[in-house]
Amino acid sequence: MSVRRLCLAILNFGDATGYEIRKASTEGEFSYFEEAGFGSIYPTLAKLEAEGLVTVRHEPQEGKPARKVYSITDTGRAELKSLLSEPLAEDTFRSPFLLVAMCADLVGAAAVRRAVDRQMDQIRAEISQLREMTQKCDHPATRWTINCGLTCMEQNLKFLEMNRSELEQIAETRPEPCQLPAAAE
Repeated sequence: MSVRRLCLAILNFGDATGYEIRKASTEGEFSYFEEAGFGSIYPTLAKLEAEGLVTVRHEPQEGKPARKVYSITDTGRAELKSLLSEPLAEDTFRSPFLLVAMCADLVGAAAVRRAVDRQMDQIRAEISQLREMTQKCDHPATRWTINCGLTCMEQNLKFLEMNRSELEQIAETRPEPCQLPAAAE
């Protein structure tokens, strides 16, 4: 259901091709919300069209096949409103970096330093992208959402700046492996 909600949300902000939807959902301003792979977007758009939630128009292109431009319908907007009003699944967060950090004593200080440097560079790039998005945004709810994400990124960067030496020290000490606490049942 998440790709359906994401496609409708993107189209709620304006008409788009499947390629533009894929790009916005994987590396653009909508990439922070739902996982949507290339293989799930086009089948979802076809289903949304069959259900009358979006329309498609073909725009000719010189020397290329016509491009399909999708638009949300009033019925699609009502469906989006319904989908956004449903109870949401919990947010998910996964970080390959945190796995390296958790095994710092195994991989050693050099690998930890490289991982922290890469992570900080990535966060700085995302902060820059979010700041640029904020400057271009005149939609209050979107700006609020961007600022929330920006605050999370800035705090993450601040934590790494203040605590990287502790992780590097842990990586140098090689303490005994620990047992993880059992998950609550």
